[in-house]
Amino acid sequence: MLANIIDENNIYAIPRFEITKGEVNNFIEELKTYHSEFSDYFQRSEPRENFFQYMCGQFSDLERKSIEPIATNIEGAKVRSIQRTISETKWNDDKIIKKHWELVNRDMGHPEGVIIFDESGFIKKGENSIGVARQYCGTIGKVENSQVGVFSAYVSRYGYTLIDKRLGSYWVSGSYLTRSSIKE
Repeated sequence: MLANIIDENNIYAIPRFEITKGEVNNFIEELKTYHSEFSDYFQRSEPRENFFQYMCGQFSDLERKSIEPIATNIEGAKVRSIQRTISETKWNDDKIIKKHWELVNRDMGHPEGVIIFDESGFIKKGENSIGVARQYCGTIGKVENSQVGVFSAYVSRYGYTLIDKRLGSYWVSGSYLTRSSIKE
């Protein structure tokens, strides 16, 4: 699917996807296959299915990708079930990320691959998400209500993907504001 465009004269070229209509039509099957790689990380089938519905919603063309719009637009999804899965289901982030790294290494690993770190801001309308504040948001080039995250990506001649993330820390009243310092 990816063009092999990297050569001696063009070592920094970003591979472009050449996607056919058939590949788009089969996207949900590809997503199911990827999701199945993580089936051992869910103790029961219900949270596994709810998380799959949530993933489908994240890839949809919905303007707001919160749980309620996702559940009302994905066939068979239920708001409370997805809410419970996202807020109460326990999973081990470290094990899931490690599994993702294994898949990236299997599918895109190359001795000349590199890791890229980048900060990115996201506009947020409310103040209920962790780290939301009026701050400089690079994606729009001005101060706005937003979150900031730091991301790492892996890039090789076989493609590119995100491999990790972390919400930024914020200096508030003489100390850093982090997820663990916020009272729920």
